Amino acid sequence: MTPKRGYDVLFRRYEGNPILTAADWPYPVHSVFNPGATKLPDGTTLLLCRVEDRRGLSHLCAARSANGVDGWTIDSEPTLRADPEGHPEELWGIEDPRITFVEELGRYAVAYTAFGKAGPGVSLALTEDFRRFERCGLVMQPDDKDAALLPRRVDGSFALIHRPMTDSGAHVWMSLSPDLRNWGSHKLVLPARKGGWWDANKVGLSPPLIETDAGWLMLYHGVRSTASGCLYRLGVALLAHDQPDHCLARGDAWIFGPEAPYEREGDVDNVTFPCGCTLGEDGDTIRLYYGAADTCVALATGSIRQILAWLREQ
Repeated sequence: MTPKRGYDVLFRRYEGNPILTAADWPYPVHSVFNPGATKLPDGTTLLLCRVEDRRGLSHLCAARSANGVDGWTIDSEPTLRADPEGHPEELWGIEDPRITFVEELGRYAVAYTAFGKAGPGVSLALTEDFRRFERCGLVMQPDDKDAALLPRRVDGSFALIHRPMTDSGAHVWMSLSPDLRNWGSHKLVLPARKGGWWDANKVGLSPPLIETDAGWLMLYHGVRSTASGCLYRLGVALLAHDQPDHCLARGDAWIFGPEAPYEREGDVDNVTFPCGCTLGEDGDTIRLYYGAADTCVALATGSIRQILAWLREQ
C-alpha cells in the first residue's frame, strides 16, 4: 500500500520526462531548458527554448509539436540569436523567454533576459510567426529579469510583470507603458518573504499570468539558499482582475519542487524553473513546461480549479 502524502499534489509529472534534451537538437548544443510556451492558431504547441552552446552563451530555438508532448520538430538553426552589435546588452546571450499573445497587436510578445556587461536586463521582441522578430530593445535596465507582458492593457497602458534586484532583495513588480518602450508607474506586486520561508529573499514570475474567473493566477518561483546551494521551487498567488498589482491570495507552501532525478542533478542541481505553460481545450488543464536542473525540458500538468480551491483553503 502506498503511503498517503501529507500534502496536496497540484502538478503531476509526465511519465516520459524529460521531453527535450540536448541530444534532440539538430545542431551541437550543451543544454536545453527554460522554454517559453504558446499555442499557435492551428493548435500546434510551440516551445521557445533557451539553448546554451558550448561556449556557455545562450540563444533561443523553437520546437513545435502537434500534441504538446512528443513528436517535436526543432528549428534547424537558432530561431532568435543574440545581436551584440546592434544590442550590446545581449553580448553574453539571451535567456529565459516568456511568450504572450497580444490581441491588440496581433503579435506575440517575447520578453527575455538580455545578458551583457552591466548584468541581466529585460528585453522585448514582437513576432507574428516566430521566424521574423521586431526587437524593442532593453525595456528594464539591469539587474532585472523574469518578465512577461500581460495580454491586454491595464488602465490604458501595456503592463509588464518583472523582477528587479534591490537592496531589500528580489521582488515581483509591475510597470506600465503607452508604447512598449517607455516604462513607468512601477508598483510592487509580490514581495519575497523574510527569514526561513521557502521563498525568502528572492521570488520571480514563472510563466506569464493565467487569466481565470477569480483573477490572474500567478505561478512564481522562490529561491531558498542552503548550505549546499539554492533550491528553486514553485508557489502560487492570485492577483485582482482590474488591479494586477493587488494580491488577493498567496499560498504559504510551495506547490512543486525538485524531486525527480532529472530535477535534482544537472548543471545546476535542485531546480524546477517554468517559463511557459499552455491551457487545454477544457480551459482548466495547465501544461507546465519547465527547465530541470538547467539541463533539460520537462512537463507537468495541473488544474486551475484545483489550484484555486487549494488557495482558498490557505
